[in-house]
Amino acid sequence: MAAARDHGGGLDAACALHGGRRTDWLDLSTGINPTPYPLPPLPQDAWTALPDAGATQALIAAARGVWRVPSGAEILPAPGASALIARLPGIAAGGPVHIPGPTYNEHAAAFAAAGATVIDAPPAPGRTCVVVSPNNPDGRWWTAADLPEGAPLTVIDESFADIDPARSMVALAERPGVIILKSFGKFWGLAGLRLGFAIGHPQTLAPLRDALGPWPVSGPALAIGAAALADGAWTEATRVRLTRDAARLDGLMAPHGRLVGGTPLFRLYETTDAAALRDRLAAHRIWSRIFPYSATWLRLGLPPATGWDRVAAALA
Repeated sequence: MAAARDHGGGLDAACALHGGRRTDWLDLSTGINPTPYPLPPLPQDAWTALPDAGATQALIAAARGVWRVPSGAEILPAPGASALIARLPGIAAGGPVHIPGPTYNEHAAAFAAAGATVIDAPPAPGRTCVVVSPNNPDGRWWTAADLPEGAPLTVIDESFADIDPARSMVALAERPGVIILKSFGKFWGLAGLRLGFAIGHPQTLAPLRDALGPWPVSGPALAIGAAALADGAWTEATRVRLTRDAARLDGLMAPHGRLVGGTPLFRLYETTDAAALRDRLAAHRIWSRIFPYSATWLRLGLPPATGWDRVAAALA
């Protein structure tokens, strides 16, 4: 049986439980940047033509620059990191998979659905492993020293790593058997675009490339992704803003919970009763995230500029 899938979002469920319409709600249950990259004008053929090699190469060049991808590694764009996660079990060599938790549960769900034995344990020599760095929900960063060499497959999910690129492990992507995952939707705030990347040795990525088939990424996603990844000024200003806003949220939450982890895109607090605090926020049409394995953890994303007063009022 596949592992249970538990995610943020789900405003329809919030409406069913607490009333209101989707437009009434402030969704802080995800770690998506609430101030997304401004959409650039798109050429008409981005919508009407099959994506061509030039547009794909422009996106890959921008990705190679912003993430400082080593020359011996290939970049494979995909329709979201989740599309890659679902295909990873198909390229694993078999045997148990180490996925230390608690973490983003889609990895364990994908391997379990493929019949693999998933073990909640740190990486070990000779074992396929998946780590999320920084981890969701506690924000733990993994390092190269934590990952033994010789594993048949090592997956490093860096979906939230753009908040601190100096801690990325993309330098390991030249090693056969290592795959770095990147998500565009989190830091750039355009999750609906469905754009993600796998970075790794060409031979390691070959089965993923074949599984995705031709034209895996839409024309609009190629154009928007290339523009956003090349916009260094926006990227640097966004890191500053996210860090400032995370500290502001910590100040509002200080009377209600102790900060125990997170990143500048989401914060994890320990409270006396996470479900009760979630319901209190929900009464103000603010949706937050709790976890089935903890009665005390509550995770909050950052509100948009227009949402701070609502959060302050709900917590007053």
